[in-house]
Amino acid sequence: MPQGQLAHVLRGVIGDVDDRLLVGPTTVDDAGVVSLGTAAGFDRELSLALVQTVDYFPPVVDDPYFYGAIAAANSLSDVYAMGGRPYTALNLAGFPKDFPDDWMQAIFRGGFDKVKESGAVVAGGHTVQSKEAQFGFAVTGFVDRARVSANAGAQVGDVLYLTKALGMGTMTTAGMRGELDWTAMIPAAEQMAMLNGLAAEAMTAAGVDAATDITGFGLAGHAKNIASASGVTLRIHSAELPIFPGARELATAGCISGASARGRAALEGLVVTAQGMDETLAKIVYDAETSGGLLIAVSADHAAVLERELAARDQLVRTIGEVVPHGDAWVEFD
Repeated sequence: MPQGQLAHVLRGVIGDVDDRLLVGPTTVDDAGVVSLGTAAGFDRELSLALVQTVDYFPPVVDDPYFYGAIAAANSLSDVYAMGGRPYTALNLAGFPKDFPDDWMQAIFRGGFDKVKESGAVVAGGHTVQSKEAQFGFAVTGFVDRARVSANAGAQVGDVLYLTKALGMGTMTTAGMRGELDWTAMIPAAEQMAMLNGLAAEAMTAAGVDAATDITGFGLAGHAKNIASASGVTLRIHSAELPIFPGARELATAGCISGASARGRAALEGLVVTAQGMDETLAKIVYDAETSGGLLIAVSADHAAVLERELAARDQLVRTIGEVVPHGDAWVEFD
């Protein structure tokens, strides 16, 4: 659902803030964070908190095993974005009545394998018959309350990093249209199925100020969420953005999902692009990503530590901008 529509629907619905809720829906974070205090029978000073999230979506690739793995990686990513570690997962699945059993089995296997890779355990789930396939997980993790990397922590002077290349909206759109065969799609599927766990480890080790993962709202939308929650502006250098091989060419040829135009309309006035910015690149930054990387805001003093920790784990190290005082827009692409 587009951000603007979601905000309108939820306006006046979300009730009073509960003291147990450390991070909730008001800051449009990736997951909720709930304290484990005396109400739950724990010591008031316990530093551990629960991270909870849920995510599912229809197929983004034709291969059933990769579809399951990507859906799981996308669900697990929200816990990583908060600085947490996944602990349990509940599967959510819907399939048409005539959906082949071997395809369902491959989807489940892909999802369950990815949950196992994360160190979490599948504790159960719920399935229904549906008009189209839907698959994902509700994930619970743990996080140290002092290390939560929520949207609201970005500070003026922070440096911005991105840990995966952009362009998955373009790649999946091209695959669905038959403009890429499966062999050409495999590298993109592998990136989408890659867990953000190692990047999250690096982030936690460096002590960052804020983070989010780049998924359905695209880079522009998720950057806006950090900026508005923190009361700052994110200035992003478009020339520094990592773009997945082949995505720019496909986007130029028209392979952009409908989410790009919807995101651009919803963020009008909130996100601005420089007059000379390449139009294809502008479409990509507004487009939805599937299981994208982490967008991290870290103090300049800790930036070298983050780079070292990311490199030690073979993660992408890419500086894409900085945090500046809030101006006319929440996000500026130069």
